Amino acid sequence: MSKIVTLGEIMLRLSPSGFNRFIQVDNFEVIWGGGEANVAVSCANYGHKAYFVSKLPTHEIGQAAVNALRRYGVETEYIARGGNRVGIYYCETGASMRPSKVIYDRAGSAIAEANPEDFDFDEIMKDAQWFHWSGITPAISDKAAELTRLACEAAKRHGVTVSVDLNFRKKLWTSEKAQSVMRPLMKYVDVCIGNEEDAELCLGFKPDADVEGGNTDAEGYKEIFAAMMKEFGFKYVASTLRESYSATHNGWKAMIYDGKEFYQSKRYDINPIVDRVGGGDSFSGGLIHGLLTMPTQGEALEFAVAASALKQTINGDFNLVTAAEVEALAKGSANGRVQR
Repeated sequence: MSKIVTLGEIMLRLSPSGFNRFIQVDNFEVIWGGGEANVAVSCANYGHKAYFVSKLPTHEIGQAAVNALRRYGVETEYIARGGNRVGIYYCETGASMRPSKVIYDRAGSAIAEANPEDFDFDEIMKDAQWFHWSGITPAISDKAAELTRLACEAAKRHGVTVSVDLNFRKKLWTSEKAQSVMRPLMKYVDVCIGNEEDAELCLGFKPDADVEGGNTDAEGYKEIFAAMMKEFGFKYVASTLRESYSATHNGWKAMIYDGKEFYQSKRYDINPIVDRVGGGDSFSGGLIHGLLTMPTQGEALEFAVAASALKQTINGDFNLVTAAEVEALAKGSANGRVQR
């Protein structure tokens, strides 16, 4: 069991039931989620001691967020309490040619206004094996970007492996702002995760691949991974690759490079997708578990891809699967037959 730390924002997600549109409904389904919180839940499900670091108000809605994490075994002792609000996002689930839609209402949330003195990062990183963050956290606010830097510095002081999911969000910042913040943070990162769009918008790297047209030549990715490693010193670079035929039918695979071997996973045909929100986070959680517990990067990647394929069959942000279920799929049990 490893101590894994994640830093970010957990939000209240409000969604119409099923495939209804926002303007059709009179009530919303309450779901909790957010990039690094989703990763913490995955890691806890795989048996690790997973800590989520954030700040939440002391009122009942803040407590409900804490309780949602505790329900799935995430450690919450490093969550600071205070501030005025929990971030909200509204998510409408798409179908066929109609895409899913997200509307944010998160400005001024407790973590966006948190201060360095709210956290003892040296204590938080003590005895940890892994620290994970995503590009969403520094995008929330300048204060959150500073917290991310301080957490990375503490992780390095304590010899902790650091991973990032680049996760560019155009509703939170521009590519220019993202690069000005993200590129300096890369010197702390050992494992860089992100798709082709994230790498271009956050770091300025563009692979030679036509993803929209389905032309995803692995060599184009190997070259860009090598260039990213050369510039930032990453130990691993990994990318998911989503082939989007419709909102409810995607192809899904991933690639990883350690500077020597370039490995491409098997491809999953996910149809129908139940909920793709959190798909990338479930990949990150699976890759963290794989790299910590498996002998090769190939095995780690296959676990991560299988985990994220399963996530997209589950409603909500959290990937509520066990390591045994993921391993069964990674080893070829994909027919969906009833387990008796």
